[in-house]
Amino acid sequence: MNELQADALALREQLSALASGRHNNPFAVLGVHRVGDARVVRTFQPGATGVELIDADGAVLADMEYIHPAGFFAGRLPPRKRNYRLRVHHGAGASDDIEDPYRFGSALGELDLYLLGEGSHLNVYDKLGAHVMEVAGVRGTRFAVWAPKASRVSVVGDFNGWDGRRHVMRLHPGNGIWEIFVPGARGGAYYKFELLDQDGRLLPLKTDPFARYCESPPGNASIVYESRYRWKDAAWLSTRRVEPALDRPVSIYEVHLGSWRRNPDEGNRSLTYRELADELVAYVLDMGFTHVELLPVTEHPFDGSWGYQPIGLYAPTQRFGTPDDFRYFVDSCHQSGIGVIVDWVPAHFPRDEHGLGRFDGTALYEHEDPRKGEHADWGTLIYNYGRREVANYLIGSALYWIQEFHIDALRVDAVASMLYLDYSRQPGEWTPNARGGNENLEAVEFLRRLNHEVHARGANTHAEESTAWPGVSHPTYTGGLGFTYKWNMGWMHDTLAYMQEDPVHRMYHHDKMTFGLVYAFNENFILPLSHDEVVHGKRSIVGRMPGDAWQRFANLRAYYGSMFCHPGKKLLFMGAEIAQESEWGHDRSIDWHLLGEPAHRGVQSLLRDLNRVYRDTPALHQVDFSPEGFEWIDWQDKASSVFSWLRRARDGKFVVCVANFTPVIRYDYRIGVPRGGAYRELVNTDAAAYGGSNAGNAGSITADEFPSHGRPHSLNLTLPPLATLIIAPAD
Repeated sequence: MNELQADALALREQLSALASGRHNNPFAVLGVHRVGDARVVRTFQPGATGVELIDADGAVLADMEYIHPAGFFAGRLPPRKRNYRLRVHHGAGASDDIEDPYRFGSALGELDLYLLGEGSHLNVYDKLGAHVMEVAGVRGTRFAVWAPKASRVSVVGDFNGWDGRRHVMRLHPGNGIWEIFVPGARGGAYYKFELLDQDGRLLPLKTDPFARYCESPPGNASIVYESRYRWKDAAWLSTRRVEPALDRPVSIYEVHLGSWRRNPDEGNRSLTYRELADELVAYVLDMGFTHVELLPVTEHPFDGSWGYQPIGLYAPTQRFGTPDDFRYFVDSCHQSGIGVIVDWVPAHFPRDEHGLGRFDGTALYEHEDPRKGEHADWGTLIYNYGRREVANYLIGSALYWIQEFHIDALRVDAVASMLYLDYSRQPGEWTPNARGGNENLEAVEFLRRLNHEVHARGANTHAEESTAWPGVSHPTYTGGLGFTYKWNMGWMHDTLAYMQEDPVHRMYHHDKMTFGLVYAFNENFILPLSHDEVVHGKRSIVGRMPGDAWQRFANLRAYYGSMFCHPGKKLLFMGAEIAQESEWGHDRSIDWHLLGEPAHRGVQSLLRDLNRVYRDTPALHQVDFSPEGFEWIDWQDKASSVFSWLRRARDGKFVVCVANFTPVIRYDYRIGVPRGGAYRELVNTDAAAYGGSNAGNAGSITADEFPSHGRPHSLNLTLPPLATLIIAPAD
């Protein structure tokens, strides 16, 4: 028995464990090891007929001996040789020259491992996941994954025949990270992780939590991706700043990319990111919106979730192209002066077995206790925000979208469900916090840290939060959550309820239009007419308007006009700008054919003009979040269902807004104004160009020296039926 055979005999149990996929530290056996005075290379090549050690030029350094029937070979590395390759013979003269993954050390430094273990590595996405790189002159991919309770982790893919025995990973026991460099694995390779739980049971194959690109359903493999994109939006990025620009106009067009517009000539398919970069960007620019907001583009298995049940928080969905195609879309928006907001979901994740649930056989990303870890309403799992690695994973995702895709803002979904331990739960179905309350203190701390880090990079955060939680959009140093904006769900609910009333009954619901001003300046509000308001039997926005066809469209135009005059930034879901009659469907296009009808075309024209006037008139956007920017003229005319108010800019300039929510022309309607002289109509939602009756004031009017509403001058107006007027001093 020679030295190599004796060595193999001593290692027989470990070799058998490797062959059966039960060994959790292959680096202790495979690769280069000292045996007596020799350096011995061991390799596992099941099915090979022979293996040779070769140098970089292909010259044979040594024949390797067959030391175990499962496919283990060993050979002596000549003195003074550090690097080597393997020539693997397969029979019939076939062979491959390959690199040995077990000759490469760890690519994670001590500082990386410390920060990852501490949960404070803000560029966590550069360390975990799959990264194409060059190590010691060899191109390949480094894979790393967090799975502290796994007893063995392998990367499997099309580069190793999906054999979990071939690339068993190195464990960093201090923080539960497994890692390996796989030579030759390049961009485009499909891969997953194969794990054994702490009891040695094989788990379902898992996709990479940090995958940057994913296989299309029904497949669910991760794909190694190497970006080659070169950005051209430096001018746009130079305008971003740490302090939110709350005085700027923000008018958001909310879009579901898969159904905005489809290609009927090619099976009614969705448009690609690059097609959207041409068509959607041009449309948003023409309509005058300042931002586009995308329903989640993070990878998700089920189309019907609209992206709100993501499986990969680092991967733009492959449905519309590659990650670099998505970069091209964002770049195109920025070069056209359009900001990009993406909906982002850190509240929960789906149970699909290839996802995060029971990732290493334990409740790793979620809570073990279903009273804290499960959403009964949605059938999903809740992140464990108190676990530092989980919080790091989520914040890393947020920063990844900002830094890698130049996203300008994240709209954080379902914030209320994160804040309250008893959200949608009955007594006995939840556990109080350490103080005995129902607040999720760990989620609160997570959100504050998230908002701090996002703002530090010049991006914004928008909270979809529907409760009275105080200070959602207040700075963290004042005790707030730190969001830039909060969606004003109360305004949306109340005003839509008012608009659904028959005009003859509106006088009894007058407060639904005024109540929002009681709390309008408590938060930095966005006024949302979002996708959630045009699904599940709620009807479209125009579908809620009462009356005959003319009145329905007039009501809608008046409502939009009042929205653009109300304090707060604006958001409108796609299709609402053309008065789509049907509810939104995620699997079909907007009903663009409606623009062949004058009434729908008129609403679109009105929205285009409202956006222009809103952007060009500081009084309508500059002081949105302070009482100094708003002043009632008359909020008590219930009998007429008329509201009148002022909006002011910082320099004192103002506009007058008057909304008549009855189908009656009101002549000689007098309202007080701060100054005399000529005034002009900036917008009349009853204009003939919008499909209205063209009643009004012929575009201009002069203020009388006649006191009214406590002001020294007044306007004697003709109020069109079901219409909003925006009027400004002529000079």
